[in-house]
Amino acid sequence: MDLRAIGMGLAFALMWSSAFTSARIIVADAAPLASLSLRFLLSGIVGVLIALAMGQTWRLSPAQWRATIIFGLCQNALYLGLNFVAMQTIEASLAAIIAATMPLMVAVLGWLFLKDKIRPLGVWGLIAGVIGVAIIMGSRLSGGVDLYGVILCGIAALALSLATLSVRGASSGGNVMMIVGLQMFIGSGILAVVAYLFEPFHVRLSGPLIAAFAYTTLVPGVLATFVWFSLVNRIGAVRAATFHFLNPFFGVAVAAALLGETLGWLDVLGVAIIAGGILAVQLSKQPPSGKQPQQAA
Repeated sequence: MDLRAIGMGLAFALMWSSAFTSARIIVADAAPLASLSLRFLLSGIVGVLIALAMGQTWRLSPAQWRATIIFGLCQNALYLGLNFVAMQTIEASLAAIIAATMPLMVAVLGWLFLKDKIRPLGVWGLIAGVIGVAIIMGSRLSGGVDLYGVILCGIAALALSLATLSVRGASSGGNVMMIVGLQMFIGSGILAVVAYLFEPFHVRLSGPLIAAFAYTTLVPGVLATFVWFSLVNRIGAVRAATFHFLNPFFGVAVAAALLGETLGWLDVLGVAIIAGGILAVQLSKQPPSGKQPQQAA
């Protein structure tokens, strides 16, 4: 993994983790699914315009279209939609911690469905991840956390895991920015229908809402997604997922700075164990010395 990939991974993790805090601000004043649908619509327009300015086209290959649709459904409609709904009742820091388990889910799903091998170090990493989650959930549940919100975040992380495994097909072959914009439109359309059918609309305009919405639309919405696609195309889905271990640290730090959220010592211990488990899983995926795969230029 070269320095450019490391820089991209760090930038992605920070931008992505900050989305939990901005989402928490948004859902305090607006209907979650309707606001997220609008955010995706605006992000999609920006993404497509940038792609056209870069000379890209929406003439994607069948594999790109298929994976783009899956990513728009799993990452945008399900992952972010469920997280937006959940953060009406749970803290942004807890949502970030649950989302950080995604690399562990990717490893398990890859083993179950793609016949990926998990070395002993990876197995121990998965066990550590389960222990870390159990510590945090035990602490939070005893403190009266909303179980419904936790379940929604867990389903969301599973959806993102499926999206991550499909990203390689979407990002290979170029047109990365166009793919970013198109999958935003997919998420927007799905959420618009769901919001119209099931969600009471409400909005209370405020300075924090406008600022959080603009930030979420442009930074996590467009820039972070573009960086993620580019990173996966450069080093692969499994290695790119390594950077998600930073999400709980960045997510907690941003939430503490802007929302005043706090963590107990069991939360800190659980986060450290989860991060160690993720690191072990990703290290177990590294090829033997001298057999490094070629990276995209």
